[in-house]
Amino acid sequence: MWLFLGKRLSITLLTLLLVSLLTFLAFALIPGDPALLALGIEASDEQVLALRTQMGLDRSLPRQYAVWLGNFLTGNLGNSSRFRGAAISAMILERLPVTFSLAALSLVFMLLIAVPVTLLSVRKEGGLADRILGGLTALNISFPGFFLGVLFIWIFGILLRLFVPGAYVDYRRDPLSFAAYLLFPALALALPNAAILVKFLRGQVLQQLRQDYVRSALSRGAGPRRVLYTHVLKNAAIPAVTLLGMIVGEIFAGSAVIEQVFAIPGIGRLLISSITSRDYAMVQTLAVYMAFMVVLANTLSDIIIRIIDPRISADGGVSP
Repeated sequence: MWLFLGKRLSITLLTLLLVSLLTFLAFALIPGDPALLALGIEASDEQVLALRTQMGLDRSLPRQYAVWLGNFLTGNLGNSSRFRGAAISAMILERLPVTFSLAALSLVFMLLIAVPVTLLSVRKEGGLADRILGGLTALNISFPGFFLGVLFIWIFGILLRLFVPGAYVDYRRDPLSFAAYLLFPALALALPNAAILVKFLRGQVLQQLRQDYVRSALSRGAGPRRVLYTHVLKNAAIPAVTLLGMIVGEIFAGSAVIEQVFAIPGIGRLLISSITSRDYAMVQTLAVYMAFMVVLANTLSDIIIRIIDPRISADGGVSP
């Protein structure tokens, strides 16, 4: 297990290093002068040159990357040009609890929906309930999260008045009201991903139910429910956990649009406002953050799979 963890963490660190390099190069090769963008077209050549020197843009690209990576690892992320020179690290730390709360609540909703729906669909395979659930699953997959967000605002916010759209409450002022406001945004994020998980997990469970070990267990007197919950779900969970890792990354990426729709001051909304204002330092940092969340989610999914089945090796193979 320790060897597996060492290999997997090494792969993760190398992936993050490569992501940081590609992100840096992408922003370094964007046409335009960041110093001129920060000062405006009315700035003199001397002012632009002085700011370029201050920002380290007169150095070579390898030197710029080394300095940027060192600052990133030490938490010295620089200042935002969009928010009057505010420290980027402070702004991100202030918004991280909001985005993490939204993602965590969405993940809980997704599992609470996907697992029971999958089990009900499998137990009623071919019946009316299975066909209805299949139709609802296909419908949810076709609806993007932002569309559901707008729909929830119209139905639950404007028509039913269960919440006030845009009336976000800071988590430090009123945690309960903050959590209550996140319910519908989290549900809008959860439903499409839950539908994807239901469709995938249902196929895996049905495939496992047709295996020889299921028939052997039933012939020895084991009940269908015991076989389903004890053996089938465990084996079906292995590929489902891999998909779940990708979905978690999708939730963090998709939160940007949902936060914009519901006026939630999280990391995603900060990213969108930074892109529109060309705050490259902020966008560069948030792009690495998003990539880190995706890589971390997939790494954790691999570790969970190894815990479920110790035969899984670090490269995805199965040990004898």
